Amino acid sequence: MPKSSRAPRVTGLGGVFFKSANPETLGAWYREHLDIPVEEWGGAQFAWRDAKRPEIKGHTVWSPFAADTPYFKPSRKAFMLNFRVDDLDAVLEALRSEGVKVLDSSEDSEFGKFGWVLDPEGNKIELWQPPTPKKKTRAKRAS
Repeated sequence: MPKSSRAPRVTGLGGVFFKSANPETLGAWYREHLDIPVEEWGGAQFAWRDAKRPEIKGHTVWSPFAADTPYFKPSRKAFMLNFRVDDLDAVLEALRSEGVKVLDSSEDSEFGKFGWVLDPEGNKIELWQPPTPKKKTRAKRAS
């Protein structure tokens, strides 16, 4: 049960990923019939702004994967949810200490930091810490 004195671990839904027999055809169907803005890489990004801090931009990803993708393993389910977090390492450490099954692998890339856990029914959950936006610095003018 979440404690009211701590900041929320999950800050939003980062994405919905699911297996498809034919991701390209399915993506085209969603683009044509539901106007989902499916991009060349096969998924879509829905942009939004943080309600409490409108200067913060974010996005939620929708993406079909090939039916035989190993990305969802060890889960045998046909879907995976991705949740946004502010501090991946702290969340994974807390979950480990609570007995949650935290998968050994993690990833740090230009897209952010990723870690994975299994819920009690074996669903793989991806936790994502978006990359920190780089602050623009002004070039010093020569005096």
